[in-house]
Amino acid sequence: MSKDIFQLLRPQQWVKNGIVLAGLIFSGSAGQIDAVLVALAATGLFCLLSSTIYIVNDMADTEADRQHPIKRNRPIASGRVSIGTAAVWAVILALISLIPAFFLSLNFFLIACAYLVLSLLYSFIFKHIVIIDVMSIAAGFVLRALAGAVVIGVEFSGWLLISSFLLALFLGFGKRRHELVLLEEKSGDHRRILDSYTSYFLDQLIGVVTPAVLVCYLLYVISPEVQEKLHTQYLYLTTPFVIYGIFRYLYLIHLEERGGSPTRLLVTDRPILLTVLLWLITALLLLYFF
Repeated sequence: MSKDIFQLLRPQQWVKNGIVLAGLIFSGSAGQIDAVLVALAATGLFCLLSSTIYIVNDMADTEADRQHPIKRNRPIASGRVSIGTAAVWAVILALISLIPAFFLSLNFFLIACAYLVLSLLYSFIFKHIVIIDVMSIAAGFVLRALAGAVVIGVEFSGWLLISSFLLALFLGFGKRRHELVLLEEKSGDHRRILDSYTSYFLDQLIGVVTPAVLVCYLLYVISPEVQEKLHTQYLYLTTPFVIYGIFRYLYLIHLEERGGSPTRLLVTDRPILLTVLLWLITALLLLYFF
């Protein structure tokens, strides 16, 4: 049972909460031990909070997940964990994430609550509305990024927030496309909203979002205001990694049909993993040593 409960938390998805650390890294505060500890604590709390949402989402999608070739093996869908047990764990996780958040920072607590409300609205309403489903997921990433900034008391660049939102849209539409192609005519049985999408329509959306992500990131790294604030004019050197990472993901979803889980791709696709690591190392070197 303990193994099933641990699987219910989806720890493999916690890597998404790494965006909470963006405020720490891109504000130049990573050299301050107090800020680092607070940011790490905030990231941990968001991991628990996101697990709360994963449990609620699995409870809401039990029947639909049973129609999916992979998700039917999840603890609730497979029957290994009951709905009642899952509900108890969801309440426990919500409490042990929100209560410490209140004492960590009031603004952080308010953003965490907003994230929880948005996620619940997604689980029961937004995921059934075409386009809004992916936009609400992307908004969740923006809230994570904001939470990481306010918890250490730094400003977060509007360009970086928009870039985070657009990148999440890009990944979200890619995931929808993968589900549509993988499940084919049974896609609506697993996720009703997929009946509102077509591969062509999703390709159009991805085609719009892709250049928007690149342009927004470019504007961020060459912005005089950002260069002055971060004390470096060479952040644009990270751009090739961003371009390659996006193109690699497009290659995977179109030619290898592997876009179902961006998180899984991050740890299983070596080129993407290496690209992310090189981007992070380059950004850290430019921000703190040049």
